[in-house]
Amino acid sequence: MFDSLQALPADPILGLMQLYRNDAHPQKVDLGVGVYKNDAGQTPVMAAVKAAEVQLLAQQNSKTYVGPAGNEAFVALMKQLTFGECLSSVDDRLAAVQTPGGCGALKVAAELIKTASPTAAIWVSSPTWGNHIPLLGNAGLQLREYPYLSQCQTQLDWPAMQAAMDQVKAGDVVLLHGSCHNPTGVDLTLAQWQWLADKALEKGFIPFVDMAYQGFGDGIEEDAAGLRYMASVLPELLLAVSCSKNFGLYRERVGMVVAMCPSGGASVAATTHMLSIVRGIYSMPPDHGAAIVAHLLANGALANEWRAELDSMRLRIQQLRCQFADTMAALGYPEFQFVANQKGMFSYLGISQPQVTWLAEQKSIYLLSSSRASIAGLSRDNLDYVCHSLAQSITVAG
Repeated sequence: MFDSLQALPADPILGLMQLYRNDAHPQKVDLGVGVYKNDAGQTPVMAAVKAAEVQLLAQQNSKTYVGPAGNEAFVALMKQLTFGECLSSVDDRLAAVQTPGGCGALKVAAELIKTASPTAAIWVSSPTWGNHIPLLGNAGLQLREYPYLSQCQTQLDWPAMQAAMDQVKAGDVVLLHGSCHNPTGVDLTLAQWQWLADKALEKGFIPFVDMAYQGFGDGIEEDAAGLRYMASVLPELLLAVSCSKNFGLYRERVGMVVAMCPSGGASVAATTHMLSIVRGIYSMPPDHGAAIVAHLLANGALANEWRAELDSMRLRIQQLRCQFADTMAALGYPEFQFVANQKGMFSYLGISQPQVTWLAEQKSIYLLSSSRASIAGLSRDNLDYVCHSLAQSITVAG
């Protein structure tokens, strides 16, 4: 059977990780992988998360099954974190289960859409996170794209996006990045979220918010403002949540999927379908990471410590963005100022494929072929090296 299989090409990000690991250059820099790194180039366990884990393990007395819906305390607390003050007015309409990370949330949502409306199309931004395509498309759903970036690749093409929304049909689903758009770092304003909510009401489409970076854009509350406005005015929406970045629980696979339904009765029905989907894919999600988050958010002191730590991570990335833009300007390239204005971990640098290749081969600086760079991979020690190398690539390989 298996000798007929042909090897598939390596995933671009995983392949880049392997090239970086194999590189012996003392100044090598990884700007490809989307994880937060400190100035030492490490991705440490957050202090509040570690404290919550220690306390959890000290009091945990069983490892029995928690069921396909996952950790109920986690789901309740994460709904509060994402929906905030509007939760009380919509909670009875929310069908929600814990999932194995944001990927699990996207997969369950895709299968739910397929069950509820097999002919619905899902509209994704161009560009979008690479894994959106297989996670949603493999459910058999029709995928369509809406324009997102302007021709200069540094800012939102809002008129083009607005025009595309007029083409979305009733019952279609529009995938939106909750904050810190991956891969561009270009976010919607609250006014634009409000316009999209009005358009969803007018056209009858359903927003699907992917919330993978809450707290990394402008702050925990600010990053959820668009979602919360939509929840306050729309009859239906979908939400996928990841705790990988903002809790640093990458390998623990902690997420949540939510379907906001028109009524409480509809949410009960949607929950049964979610549980059936879960049972047929992974049966139940892993509990450890979700239990850590639940313990942390239920403890006021730990929650405050976590918020402060997340704020410091967000501010550090924004400082790196500004330092990068300032250094490039000092080297004669003020056009990189856009990096300082964007949000979250990622930005397109707007350089060519030959320049990306030159940086990897000549300087051991690794970023995706699209020129997406993980700003979190910069540090005080490597920023000058990266900027000078980038400037050199423009001259040599441009």
